[in-house]
Amino acid sequence: MELIFDWLFSQYRDIPTHLIVLELVGVFFGFLSVWYSKQENILVFPTGIISTGIFVYILIVFGLLGDMLINAYYFSMSLYGWYMWTRKEDDGHYILISRTTAKEKIWSILLFIGAAAFVALVYLIFDQRNNWTAYVDTFTTAIFFVAMWLMARKKIENWTYWIIGDLISIPLYWYKGLIFTSFQYFLFTIIAVLGYFAWKKSLNKNPRMLLR
Repeated sequence: MELIFDWLFSQYRDIPTHLIVLELVGVFFGFLSVWYSKQENILVFPTGIISTGIFVYILIVFGLLGDMLINAYYFSMSLYGWYMWTRKEDDGHYILISRTTAKEKIWSILLFIGAAAFVALVYLIFDQRNNWTAYVDTFTTAIFFVAMWLMARKKIENWTYWIIGDLISIPLYWYKGLIFTSFQYFLFTIIAVLGYFAWKKSLNKNPRMLLR
């Protein structure tokens, strides 16, 4: 057992204690945020703001630019989503779960391309494209950009993007040395699958489809 523990967490030996504690706190609130999202609970956003704020700092320290940018984006999109989820579509209804329209699918593609290009440019400017993880990071960042935007608009397809990005992130973060974060993405994958079916059930019960 001691050998397994040492193997799992040996990468934390030279990491300052405060960063380890912050990562654990960020993981905890990140888990809460995804769970609240599955429950279609507005607390998804304040818990997400706390988690992403912490990880922006941690990722700057680790020099993971793409990851840092996506967490900064999550932070701002959480504010946007908080507004969207509390905005009434009419006198009696808040925004409901719906499927993406043809227009939103086009916007999703454009957002993916734009996010990937932006992250690639940042890596190029800071001369950080010296590892294969930078290319994977660029791809996952673009996926998560789209996922967060769709979640803020309560589109069920957001879960598909989360699942793909989470599955890629599990081994990626493990390789980077952020073991707790890797475990977090493993849990995220499970919750994302559950979230998809929960939202699908809610979607089928909606008295109307909000297509915009």
